[in-house]
Amino acid sequence: MKKALPIGVDNFAKIIRDGYYYIDKTMLIKELLDLKGEVNLITRPRRFGKTLNLSMLRYFFEDTGDEERNGQNRALFQGLKIMETDGGYTEQMGRYPVINLTLKSAEQPTFASAHRKLKREISEEFMRHRYVLESDKLGR
Repeated sequence: MKKALPIGVDNFAKIIRDGYYYIDKTMLIKELLDLKGEVNLITRPRRFGKTLNLSMLRYFFEDTGDEERNGQNRALFQGLKIMETDGGYTEQMGRYPVINLTLKSAEQPTFASAHRKLKREISEEFMRHRYVLESDKLGR
């Protein structure tokens, strides 16, 4: 059976789970960890996979607050290059709250509607990670 091309698919988990063609770019994780930059700027032309790579980073680093979901995220990387790499990179999996914002939603007809949309996204990201705040209060 032929694999489909992931045209327009920018979600790493969907590409892996649905069996799309995927060119393994997981060594970007190693590169980012090795560089230890305080800020990393990833620039590419449109349609060059920035959102897909950011999605991959989220699934790798994010602590979802749920061990089962963290395990499902870990399973996405089985058979990919980062899992074969020595150096403790996989120890970083599922350890951090990841805030994922995209300016795609800011493409609105007015500044006010773009501002509202971004505020909503920030609020949703906060709610997604409220377990971190709650567990910190409990001394996790």
